Amino acid sequence: MVNFFAGHSHCTRLGQDISDYRDISASVIQGSAIGPASFVVNASDLRPLTKENRLMKYADDTYLIVPAMNAASCTKELDNIQSWATANNLTLNRAKSKLIIFANPHRRRVHSDLDLLATTDGIPRVNAIKILGVTITDNFSMTDHVAAVITSCAQNLYALRTLRAHGMPSTELQSVFQATAIAKLTYASPAWWGFTSAEDRTRLEAFVRRAVKAGFHSVTAPTLSDMCELADTRLLKSVDSNTDHVLYYLLPPKRENLYNTRSRVHNYVVPQRTNRLCDSNWITRVMFKNCY
Repeated sequence: MVNFFAGHSHCTRLGQDISDYRDISASVIQGSAIGPASFVVNASDLRPLTKENRLMKYADDTYLIVPAMNAASCTKELDNIQSWATANNLTLNRAKSKLIIFANPHRRRVHSDLDLLATTDGIPRVNAIKILGVTITDNFSMTDHVAAVITSCAQNLYALRTLRAHGMPSTELQSVFQATAIAKLTYASPAWWGFTSAEDRTRLEAFVRRAVKAGFHSVTAPTLSDMCELADTRLLKSVDSNTDHVLYYLLPPKRENLYNTRSRVHNYVVPQRTNRLCDSNWITRVMFKNCY
């Protein structure tokens, strides 16, 4: 490990000319297997100042989550992140940072503190943000994400038609479709599938039927809904079997008595259903699946 992080240097080549070597004493080596993990270790001491605020970090992506009651603390939190970045030889690019306010569309709320943040700190406010490849809007609608995924997968259909014109067999075409389009359609589905509307799911299923009609997908393959529900169940098993899983703390407590004779996929206490937004959450969906 020490040998990996020590003694790195950099040079630039243009044609046959090579510049002198300069030592590198900062940053994370891109393309290395240990790069993301080393950045996580490096950012482990970055914590929010206010107890109710949260910092979600994945490699070099950092998300500051502030509840409405702490809106006035946003400026201090950003200054804290800026100070941490400076102390760790990094830079917080506020021009590339985005501000999004999640709110119930049926309730009128005043966000004067957050609107002031957008004007004084130079952070633009947006209505949609892409989080690790999933587009989320301020009203938790998945229409934009579904449209983007279908557009991307439609390009795969064009590529598959080109491969078929060059003589690729049907079985290989279906394998390519499974590895490209289906993988895109189901990517991170536990995070967003519950928030899709009936229209969104109809569009997704219609795209899969188009692929079946074109011969790129098997007729006997499970529907997209079945694949997403299977992904929910697999994620629950993965989280339940690993107490160190990053999502384990979200699981409700386990039941103390097991006298209920009805079979269930888990032995956790079923959470209360408070609103539609809560029902769309992955935790609530898997807890109530096949429960009654």
